Formats: sequence, C-alpha cells, structure tokens
Amino acid sequence: MLKANPRVLLVNDDGIDGPGLVMLEKIVRTFTDDVWVVAPDEERSGAGHSLATTLPIRVRQRDERHFAIKGTPTDCALLGIYELIEGKKPDILISGINRGPNLAEDITYSGTAAAAMEGALLGIPAIALSQYFRPPAPVQWDTAEKYAGEVIEKLLKLEWTPGLFVNVNFPGCPADEVTGMRVTTQGQRPPGAFIPERRVDVRHFPYYWIKIMLPEGGHAPGNDLQAMLDKEVSITPMQLDMTCRPAIPALEKLFG
Repeated sequence: MLKANPRVLLVNDDGIDGPGLVMLEKIVRTFTDDVWVVAPDEERSGAGHSLATTLPIRVRQRDERHFAIKGTPTDCALLGIYELIEGKKPDILISGINRGPNLAEDITYSGTAAAAMEGALLGIPAIALSQYFRPPAPVQWDTAEKYAGEVIEKLLKLEWTPGLFVNVNFPGCPADEVTGMRVTTQGQRPPGAFIPERRVDVRHFPYYWIKIMLPEGGHAPGNDLQAMLDKEVSITPMQLDMTCRPAIPALEKLFG
C-alpha cells in the first residue's frame, strides 16, 4: 500500500501533448500534488521496450516538472527515475492514457506498457492505462475520464509484489454504458494483427505502412479481449518473468 500524497511519474507513448496524458495529469492531481511528467516530444507508438542506445537523448524542460524527451517511452521512464525528478524516486509510475487499446499481444509492441515494465524492473509500482477504440469510431475519452481515477485509487491500496505491473483498458463505449470492472487474463488474437502494406512513391520506389488489422477472435471467458466486448474495464496483472514453465519438463528431457 502506498502512502498518502504519493510522488507520481507520468509517462506515455502518444507524446507529451497527447490528450490522454493531459487528462491523466488532471485526474492524478485530484489525489496528489507531487506529479512529474516525462514524456516523448512526439508520438512513439509501437516503440515497445526499446532504448535509444545509438543516439543522444535530448531533453527540453517545459517547466519545473514537465520534460519533453527525444526518445522512447522507456527512455522517459529511465530519465524520470534516475535524472530528472529531484530528491527521492517516484512512488508509482503511471503510463498513458493511451489512444487505442493495449490488449493481448499488443503488450509486446506497446510503448505505453513498456514504460510500466521499466518501472516494474526498477522496483517501482507501475500502471499502464489505455482507452480502446477502433477507427473510424471516435475515442471515448469520457469513459477513461470517469473510471481512471477510481482504478488508480484502488491500485494505490494494492500490496505490490516485485516484478508486477498492471495493465488497464477502458472499453470503447460511452461512460454510461460501462457494465463494471473485471480482473482479467491476457488474451491472444489470431495471427495477422499487423500486416505490411506496399505502396509506391512518385519516383516509383516502393515503401510500406504497417497496417493495424486487430482480427476478431481470441476472446475467452475472463480475458481482456472479452472484457472489451462486455463493455467492462479490464484490469490485468502482468509480470516480467516470461518463463514458459509447462515447457520445462520436455526441454529437460532433451538437454538434462
């Protein structure tokens, strides 16, 4: 359980001016005044858990507690925790609110989730927040706005264990249609969520966009994908240990 008036580090992957981050800061300030924002200077969606190891990371300080970083969300978490926050480290890291879902295998690509992972790696309780939507439907920011504060305040009471971070997704419906909150497992969609799409420029050279498909399927009782269908807020406990324990006996027969 975290103390009253915790020190909070806010990070995202949509950029420091992203509407979800602006909203999140307002929500967090309702229960603490010790808030620091360290976020990319522009959108870094899909950055995953990447680091800027071959380029210098530039920092632009906007005011005493707001920093725009030319780097990835993970870079932002590292700089916030080690360099930019004065005095003691943050009590909790909150990443988001992402414009779009971070469900199922999205976690492996997500800069939003990666910032929370980095917090967990460094022993800091961490939460990733995302607002589900599918274009051309509008982003239902009112849903995240209504439920994010309640989710965060409850999670502040959690007895955090090492290596834990919590992945939260708000359903893509108006706030008054939300049916509840559900603690979920991570789902897995069928293959084909991201497909290269070939195009040709004016000089007849090919180039590619990665097209986001989000194929239907992978829903199962109790998982995060099903929660979105049921218009529930999905709260998924995640861990850094990715060991596939059921495979150990078979591997031990081969290598033991």
